[in-house]
Amino acid sequence: QVQLVESGGGLVQAGGSLRLSCAVSGRTFSNKAMGWFRQAPGKERAFVAAISWSGGSTYYADSVKGRFTISRDNAKNTVYLQMNSLKPEDTADYYCAAKTVAYSSRSVYLEKDEYNYWGRGTQVTVSS
Repeated sequence: QVQLVESGGGLVQAGGSLRLSCAVSGRTFSNKAMGWFRQAPGKERAFVAAISWSGGSTYYADSVKGRFTISRDNAKNTVYLQMNSLKPEDTADYYCAAKTVAYSSRSVYLEKDEYNYWGRGTQVTVSS
C-alpha cells in the first residue's frame, strides 16, 4: 500500500508563493511517476504538473507554465510543487498522485485515470 500526504497549503496574497510537499510512504518511491492536480469548487480535477520517476522529464499545464515548478527528492520520498506569482484563479485543493512505472520509463502522465495512488489534498487560497 502506498500513502501520499500533502502539506504546505494555505492562504496567500496574489503574487505570493507557496511550496507544496507530498510525502510518499509504503513502497518504493523511486519507481513512481508523480503528478499534481487541483480541483476548484464546482470544477473537475485538473492536471497541473507531472514528473518522471527520475526527475528528468517534467510537464506543466499551460495555465501554470513559467510560474510553477515540480521537483522530487527520491532520497526523501518527496515530491514538491513550488508555486510562484500566485493568482486568485490558482485557488483550489491540490492533490498529488503516484503511478508505478518501469525504471526504463521516462514518461510523464497527464490524465488522472492513469494514476494508481492519491493523497487527500491540501487547500490553497489566493486572495486578490
